[in-house]
Amino acid sequence: MQMSTHLRFRFHSGMILPGNRFPLFRGMPQAQAMSTASTLPAARRTNRKLTIRRIAAWIASRATDPGTSLWFVIGFALVHAVLWTLILVKLKAAQDIHMDVAEAYAWGQRFLLGYGKHPPLSGWIAGVWFRIFPVTNWSTYALAMTTVSFALVVCWLIALRVVDRRRAFFMVVMLALYPIFNFKGFKYNADLAQLVPLPLLVLAYLNAFEKRSFKSGLWLGFAGMLALMTKYWVVTMIGAVGLAALIHPQRTQFLRSPAPWVAIGTMAVAMIPHLVWLEEVDFVPFIYAGDVYALSSRALNVQLVVGYVVHNLGLLAIPVVLGLVALLLGSVPWRPSDVLARIWSRGPNPAVNLSQALNVWIIQLIVAIGPPLGALAFTVYIKTDWGIPLFFLVPLALVAIPSLRFPRMALFSITAIWFVATIVTLIAAPSIATQEIASNHVGGSTYAARSELARELTQTWQDRFHSRWAVVVARSDIGEPMTFYSPDHPASLVPGEAWSSGLTSLDEAKRLGFIGVCDTTDPVFLKPCEAWMAEHAKDAEPLVMTTMRFFNGHPGPSTVWKVYLVPPAK
Repeated sequence: MQMSTHLRFRFHSGMILPGNRFPLFRGMPQAQAMSTASTLPAARRTNRKLTIRRIAAWIASRATDPGTSLWFVIGFALVHAVLWTLILVKLKAAQDIHMDVAEAYAWGQRFLLGYGKHPPLSGWIAGVWFRIFPVTNWSTYALAMTTVSFALVVCWLIALRVVDRRRAFFMVVMLALYPIFNFKGFKYNADLAQLVPLPLLVLAYLNAFEKRSFKSGLWLGFAGMLALMTKYWVVTMIGAVGLAALIHPQRTQFLRSPAPWVAIGTMAVAMIPHLVWLEEVDFVPFIYAGDVYALSSRALNVQLVVGYVVHNLGLLAIPVVLGLVALLLGSVPWRPSDVLARIWSRGPNPAVNLSQALNVWIIQLIVAIGPPLGALAFTVYIKTDWGIPLFFLVPLALVAIPSLRFPRMALFSITAIWFVATIVTLIAAPSIATQEIASNHVGGSTYAARSELARELTQTWQDRFHSRWAVVVARSDIGEPMTFYSPDHPASLVPGEAWSSGLTSLDEAKRLGFIGVCDTTDPVFLKPCEAWMAEHAKDAEPLVMTTMRFFNGHPGPSTVWKVYLVPPAK
């Protein structure tokens, strides 16, 4: 009993038990001698800290290692595409696809050199996509997210010419948080499709500016051609690239090289087939632009320009603010006295290529201020969606500021913010969809059950004529969804439209027969629609159909359609 009195002491973590002083413990494992009651909670806390640090270290190592960074970014982009496709499927479950998406699908049914309103590339991409994937709502959202995820990878390649790999990955995640690259990018159209060629254009320009070779000029010319074949609006970015080349302090070396002149020549030659098409259709895309977007009201013009600026600044504020939060979180332990020193420090910074950063700053500044100033100067209707492809360089322009410092932990912070925001949106998406249809039960074109109408019209046509439904005559927001949702995928013809897509014609419609559709809820369009039908569908069988969608017990808007069945010519 006396021996036990002498052994009343506490063991501590790291304490050594010399065998010569305590023979009773000789050969006993140290862990058995430690007090588990006092040490396990601390160990668990340490393990949790180490787990976060290990994840942060793993992200940083994969994102900055030249051997793994490319595949890491591609993997991130794929995960982003899959998760946001799932989100959009749930978020838009109560809706039909947007008419722009249906229009792109319709264009992709035939590979033409132009489609009336726009050059052909967005239609070509959709045509290839839907030859691989089914014609369903989810595949349209997958196409949109594939487009923005492709842009993420190309923007990372751009960033590598301007900043180090740590900043480049930080920029990629900032872009993934930019609403255009997630929920605002839900509709694939000619605006979103520009996020394929425009990043390629900037990448080709930075490459040509650096190498100044014949080959780099060829790539730049082809990139310019791809951009112009998407939408003529890209002249804003092409012009910005040209001005950057003229403004940059190293412009003399670049302009004396073959690169810019080879690029101009290559782009001009590559555009010849499309230019021939333009001449054949009497430059109808420019007639469309002049008729639709020219304004006579200066007050409306100013209002639209202000709306464009405010809208795009609001979208950009989200990744900028979240990026700043990630930088601050990455500076833990957070001490007000030294947090600024951790993320801001003057002096030389080898992580930034100032020459290429200057190119990025000039290009982004020009495309930011040029369009609204141009819209004011020429009294043009400027849509907020026209900003979709113009601001993908903003995150890079910010991370390329030499005085900014990016702690390794900042990569974990920005990735964690993206992950939490994505998962929370995924969980909330079904509830949001239910709330939206409840608040849009009296209106909203995407809730008007056009998909149900398409299937009903297809069945009606096949019952009457025992043949494929070939042509639908209706306004674009009605006709294009008929093309997408009908199993027969009829070509769409808009009554009286001067800028026809070229997919069908009135003569073909009369020969093959058509279904005319007029929306009775739109009195502005109803009268001219009825007048057109009275002239061109005199022998039609008139019908009246009503559609309404129900989602989770909530009714959508009820829509009454006037339908005209014109049989095929005998």
